[in-house]
Amino acid sequence: MAKIRDIELGDFPLLLAPMEDVSDPPFRALCKQHGADLMYTEFISSEGLIRDAAKSVQKLDIFEYERPVGIQIFGSDIESMKKATEVTARANPDIIDINYGCPVKKVACKGAGAGILQDIPKMVEMTREIVNSTSLPVTVKTRLGWDDDTKYVVEVAERLQDVGIEGISIHGRTRKQMYKGVADWSLIAEIKNNPRMRIPVFGNGDIDTPEKAVEYKARYGVDGIMVGRASIGYPWIFNEIKHFVKTGEHLALPTIEDRVEAAIQHLDMSVKWKGETLGVIEMKRHYTNYFKGIANFKEHRMKLVTSFDLNEIKETLNWIKENSDEMYFV
Repeated sequence: MAKIRDIELGDFPLLLAPMEDVSDPPFRALCKQHGADLMYTEFISSEGLIRDAAKSVQKLDIFEYERPVGIQIFGSDIESMKKATEVTARANPDIIDINYGCPVKKVACKGAGAGILQDIPKMVEMTREIVNSTSLPVTVKTRLGWDDDTKYVVEVAERLQDVGIEGISIHGRTRKQMYKGVADWSLIAEIKNNPRMRIPVFGNGDIDTPEKAVEYKARYGVDGIMVGRASIGYPWIFNEIKHFVKTGEHLALPTIEDRVEAAIQHLDMSVKWKGETLGVIEMKRHYTNYFKGIANFKEHRMKLVTSFDLNEIKETLNWIKENSDEMYFV
């Protein structure tokens, strides 16, 4: 049984990765419905929270049905991160997560996200200060290192545990790799096999099929898996992995009707949470993934991604559903 403090997550939990502009409440609701055990919000800027910036504050929205849920924060200034931790705690999440993994230039080159991997003493000190400024359990998401010459994550994980974190998720790439190449889980396994480690260790990177999840579970011995990009437009991945881990058999794949229903549910929640204009715009990144692999779908996809009219989009989705027997996967 994997536990973060007293939060029981099950025997082999599946975590939804915090993804900017993806892991919002509408998307998290679908992932929860389809089997995610623990979810994290999009990362939130500590400076934005301190300044009470509307976009940052809105990202603190969490709902009872998605528990357990962690709110993830990032920043490069220790004092700001402490203050942001206090603001975040008032939103009443189950967990506060620190982002030490985001590789994008605008974050990492300011010393936040994966940027802090260039200053391990500061990373440890910041973590200690955050842990000491909240009564909530604190977890960390990070990478193997800044580049191939600085893969210090085995030592780093132990030091972060020593200052009080209660769970760690590791993406099996360096910052320099971004999302390219193949994720290397060998160091994640080394952390898990370190006899001094007491906290749960979750692996992240390249898990996009139930078979791969089972293979990595057996090969690397992690406490659970964090799923990111494979869940975009495909929240079914969580239950598919769970079923395969348990039985060695595949669940039936979602039909075109299932995909349309999920897309409509996602769209409705997006509009309700963000307002019609933004809700319609921000759903556009999901349609390609919801309908990936369907033959001759280009015309319908173009309608979905070019229209800004909610009723028109729903008409297109309902037409797809009603005519799904004429469509097939390639």
